[in-house]
Amino acid sequence: MTRIIADISVSLDGFVTGPDPGPDNGLGTGGEALHTWAFSDAPEDRRFLREGTARSGAVILGRHLFDVVDGPKGWDDTSGYGAGEVAKPPFVVVTSVPPESVRTTNLDWTFVTTGLPDAVTAARERAEVASSESGKDLDVIIMGGGATIASALEAGLVDSLTLHLAPIVLGAGTPLFTGGTARTLEQRSVISTSTATHLTYDVVPVIR
Repeated sequence: MTRIIADISVSLDGFVTGPDPGPDNGLGTGGEALHTWAFSDAPEDRRFLREGTARSGAVILGRHLFDVVDGPKGWDDTSGYGAGEVAKPPFVVVTSVPPESVRTTNLDWTFVTTGLPDAVTAARERAEVASSESGKDLDVIIMGGGATIASALEAGLVDSLTLHLAPIVLGAGTPLFTGGTARTLEQRSVISTSTATHLTYDVVPVIR
């Protein structure tokens, strides 16, 4: 069964970027430390990255994050989602207006202009096709940014939340949570390494 999994790195004080993020400074000042685990040689970090990207049938991201990864300092053949781990999944971007051009034309991009729920539906359809073709269950991964993940949680679109808690305090930046509906999470796993604590939760539906 295809699940919707929100997956993001976060600092101890709750930020998913450092201060002053932008297309030329995607993770903000000091924000690169959030993703030290993804480049670690530690076996548990490598396993977590490998298993997480291997289950990706489609990936959702917001427009601000797309502008970063598709920008001149963004992804290339050696970096990007699951680089060196798996074949590249299709990407679904939530945006009000599609970009006039795309630099990373080697990736499969779909731009959804009718809102996050429709983006999730489109990504689920892509993931289900990939699941059928591969013969194994694949999921939809919401990789960010923070506002996109927070909106998906608030809308009840997320089945599971994975946080890679980096041992840093950024002091400022883009917060993951800025309010919204109170939620209960059921802890599924905690894996600690020297570079991060990988936390996985099931998201309990809110009874309205």
